[in-house]
Amino acid sequence: MKLLRSFVPLTVLLLVACSGGVTNPDDPTSGMDAPAIYIEAKNALKDGNYETAIKFYERLEARFPYGNFAERAQMEIAYAYYKYNEPESAILAADRFIKIHPNHPNVDYLYYLRGLAAYDLSKSFLDELFDQDPSERDPKSARRAFQYFSELVKAYPKSRYIKDAADRMLAIRNRLAMYEIHVANYYLKRGAYLAAANRGKYVVENYQHSPAVTQALGIMINAYQHLGMTDLAKDTQRVLDQNNQNQAK
Repeated sequence: MKLLRSFVPLTVLLLVACSGGVTNPDDPTSGMDAPAIYIEAKNALKDGNYETAIKFYERLEARFPYGNFAERAQMEIAYAYYKYNEPESAILAADRFIKIHPNHPNVDYLYYLRGLAAYDLSKSFLDELFDQDPSERDPKSARRAFQYFSELVKAYPKSRYIKDAADRMLAIRNRLAMYEIHVANYYLKRGAYLAAANRGKYVVENYQHSPAVTQALGIMINAYQHLGMTDLAKDTQRVLDQNNQNQAK
């Protein structure tokens, strides 16, 4: 009997240890429940301490992967990554939330946030330091941002984020058109006149009503004249004149 009595407390201690009753000094959330961890993460987010917020959101989902608080963590960590200047991580987190919760009432925000993160990727600190034209760089990120915003507009046309998304799409479109202009001018300077004309034509056909159309037509005229294609040069000049008249009205 004495042996049995001494065995019971040891068993209880083992059960307590296995149940998480013993805190882990290496885990700041040890001993905390899901609501408490969420409050810590939310407060850090509000205070602008994004790195800490991310750590708490990650621990929340790792320890309590199901339920309302895990769902909130999955959404808000995307915003925390975005504010922490980790746009790729923000995009991945937003993508994940969209796939896991496609019918969530706030999923349109994740579509929008994903577009914002990609939009930021299309810019560079060099823009501010050296006043570099963003249209001179590789437009891959700009195209991705345009795609993300477009998906938001198509899927949630009544979203409150539509106006800003549409404005950014217009800015991206104009930027992409100017990128083509830069490439066309590059070809002109190197005597690759046919390539320059084709780039100009691409702008006219794909970026109608963009401010870059006037420049594209001018490039086409220049290139056709160098190629000896006088008829095409005259036709393009007529289009340019008409375009200028329409803009003057």
